[in-house]
Amino acid sequence: MDKIHAMRLFVRVAELESFTRAAETLSLPKGSVSRQIQALESALGTRLLHRTTRRVHLTQDGQVYYERARDLLANLDELDGLFLHDPASVSGRLRVDMPVAVAQNVVIPRLPEFLHHYPGIALELSSSDRLVDVVREGFDCVVRVGQLKDSGLVARPLGRLSQVNCASPDYLARFGCPETLDDLASHAMVHYTPTLGTRPLGFEIGYESESEWIQTGGVLTVNSTETYQAACFAGLGIIQVPRIGVREALRSGKLVEVLPQYRAAPMPVSLIYPHRRHLSRRVHLFMEWLASVMKSYVD
Repeated sequence: MDKIHAMRLFVRVAELESFTRAAETLSLPKGSVSRQIQALESALGTRLLHRTTRRVHLTQDGQVYYERARDLLANLDELDGLFLHDPASVSGRLRVDMPVAVAQNVVIPRLPEFLHHYPGIALELSSSDRLVDVVREGFDCVVRVGQLKDSGLVARPLGRLSQVNCASPDYLARFGCPETLDDLASHAMVHYTPTLGTRPLGFEIGYESESEWIQTGGVLTVNSTETYQAACFAGLGIIQVPRIGVREALRSGKLVEVLPQYRAAPMPVSLIYPHRRHLSRRVHLFMEWLASVMKSYVD
């Protein structure tokens, strides 16, 4: 059995959910495709596909094998074009994760140019507040904002994001604009924490090598950056956020910067990826492009 050939047949069947359609697209007899995949399952010692009279779908093991096989085949195709300089020769899936604000305000507006230049790349872009497991979930690289924990992964610093203190015009009309740190005693913060149930630290003031936290009022704590900003727009309190996430709101007057002389410490931005001796060309190209895009937003 040619395992690479069988792997390609399996991927096609999995994507089309049909032996018949896969065989037709490959101009092969259906029985030949079926026998190849049965041989592949026997060699692996597990069932990859559930077969019914109406359709074919992946088993749990089949889903895992499909993800790995698709990446491996893409790498093999890329290897064939290793010494070609045509951008069209770069192909395969790219799985990336980043915070919502970075995706919305930095990456998405510039992404058409990257995908136009490399039309063979299929990008899977995850963006949430959850810290994904880079290796277990199969991410090629992730953008992390904030201090990093030791994970055994490679970390490439991209710079730091300056932070601002914001409130809505409605909030300031009702409670006034704080002028000093003492004024914060009569103001409300919208609190953010990744894990609900933990005590919010309060209002952060960043110094050269450390931060100071001042306790403030505020009855709302959230664990989503999108909800955090929405609460500020609704006039529920003051927030402290990277400037890139609220630039347009500040420009339009939907939010107002307060206490500019007392900002939180800038947040480091890092590009994290598994420790691999040889990164695929598509991953390397994306990371270089992302680093160049981020230059306009970081200190």
